Amino acid sequence: MNNYKRSLHILVGLFFVLVALFSCKEEKMETQKKNDAVTTVYLIGDSTMADYSGDYDPGKDYMKVRYPVTGWGQVFQSFLVSDSIYKIKNLVKADSAFVDDRARGGRSTRTFFQEGRWRSVYENLKKKDLVLMQFGHNDAAESKTERYVNIEGYKEFLRLFVSQTRDKGAIPIILTPVARNYPWEDGKLQNVHGEYNQAPKDVAKELNVLLIDLNQKSLDFFTKTGKPFVTENYFMNLPPNIYEAYPNGQNDNTHFQPKGATEVARLVFEGMKELNSKIKA
Repeated sequence: MNNYKRSLHILVGLFFVLVALFSCKEEKMETQKKNDAVTTVYLIGDSTMADYSGDYDPGKDYMKVRYPVTGWGQVFQSFLVSDSIYKIKNLVKADSAFVDDRARGGRSTRTFFQEGRWRSVYENLKKKDLVLMQFGHNDAAESKTERYVNIEGYKEFLRLFVSQTRDKGAIPIILTPVARNYPWEDGKLQNVHGEYNQAPKDVAKELNVLLIDLNQKSLDFFTKTGKPFVTENYFMNLPPNIYEAYPNGQNDNTHFQPKGATEVARLVFEGMKELNSKIKA
């Protein structure tokens, strides 16, 4: 009888162990399904891409200290919603996408890496996530040695971001730097980025990386829209006594107002749709 009870206890114990193991496996599978259902779209870059709301300035009210400056990444989530995400289904194969904007003002490829900002992205990357990288504005700032990166260094850091993204099974997408609102010649906006516009294209070709030529897209769009409207409505050219953060007004032809940020975000999404059509399902 004692042997029978002992055997029974053992069998009951084994039963509960198996049930627990099965439950753990189911929970892991369920967690995996939830993770697979969401693709994270990481944005790495500079101030033109940054999200100035939230904790960009910890403890400060965005509406009081920054608004209306808006990075295009700040409004990009609105393009990756249920009624539009299917248009890039070959890029984002999950049910939904979450934009994680890590871009920061004043950063070049080098400083973004040196400050550990890239590492924080890399450590969280999972398979099939996307990394959109747009630098160049600060890399090219030769007079600002704290951020300047020569062309070869610029290319090398882009290669690093691409290779490490691929190491995680994620998808890198290189963007050329968005246009500035100068100079205009005969009603046409000109390119000011020089080699820093060509370098991302060279790296994309060399490594067979997806590329969105945001510089050309924005040059064309701003030219079509016209200098007066673009200057007044898209870039941070503000009259005095309108916005609390800029009581004296502002003359800034690099950073965007909300309308400008939204149009640039739209251009990026259009670029993703073009890439999507070239990728096999």
